[in-house]
Amino acid sequence: MYIVPDQTGKLAVVTGANSGTGKEAARRLADAGARVVLAVRTPAKGEQARAEILARHPHAQLDVRRLDLADLASVREFADRLLADGVPLDLLVNNAGVMAPPTRMATADAFELQLGTNFLGPFALTVRLLPLLLAATASRVATMSSGTAHYGRIDFDDLNWERRRYGPNRAYAQSKLADLMLTKHLAVIAVQRGWNLLSTGAHPGYTRTNLQTAGASLGRDKPGRLSSMLYSLNFLPSQDVEPGTEPLLHAATSSDVVPGGYYGPGGSFGLVGPTVTARAPRRALDPVVNARLWTVAEHLTNVALPTTVR
Repeated sequence: MYIVPDQTGKLAVVTGANSGTGKEAARRLADAGARVVLAVRTPAKGEQARAEILARHPHAQLDVRRLDLADLASVREFADRLLADGVPLDLLVNNAGVMAPPTRMATADAFELQLGTNFLGPFALTVRLLPLLLAATASRVATMSSGTAHYGRIDFDDLNWERRRYGPNRAYAQSKLADLMLTKHLAVIAVQRGWNLLSTGAHPGYTRTNLQTAGASLGRDKPGRLSSMLYSLNFLPSQDVEPGTEPLLHAATSSDVVPGGYYGPGGSFGLVGPTVTARAPRRALDPVVNARLWTVAEHLTNVALPTTVR
């Protein structure tokens, strides 16, 4: 098991921290001494997660705050509250996401749900929190991608699936490819501007969480018959949340990571096993395209690099 280095005195924000890999990352960061903000869409679920973590680690420092990545107003409010606190932010873990709702759904800002929640929301959050990240001695942004990014395509003419026939899995793959492109370009910006900020990415392989089943039921009372059948087959190697969170924790805390590094399981088909350096999709390696996507994200979210941050 990966041992998280001592995080005493550090402040971390973990999105989607009420369940799955987010909750496990928050638990282990808190156990290592960090003060962790559980950034969750539903505060009641966040409080439940907080209580469960405290039951195992009574001295954990945990703060539950509301954040809905599918609503840019919520992202702004969350960031403004942290900025008002004025405490340097050592670590931002962009973990939260949705997966493959069966029909096209939209965010509060009319973005396709997966693009908005998985990419544009985390993008806006990261940029808004840069002043706090750069106030820390050595900060990190660790962003969760997915192995599905390998078959993702960025369609700049139809990012929101308004012209094409909506494909749940293709839309998910696009959003997770975009996350990795965000990771890579933020690393480039940090080097260009001389920031002491490390941007890294990870993927969990095939980790059993509620992400798969929750996504399949979005817009329905329960998952569709095909989704239920696929999830019941279990023909692919999979792993529990504890090992599945380790690539993200490695990206967030290990001394061995590099700017723009990408980490995932090293076992069967890259779905399970100990953390290794993962092979990034070719489409995430073009700095010109990555910079283009960053510019588009600035336009769509109306959030840009602050002029006071150099």
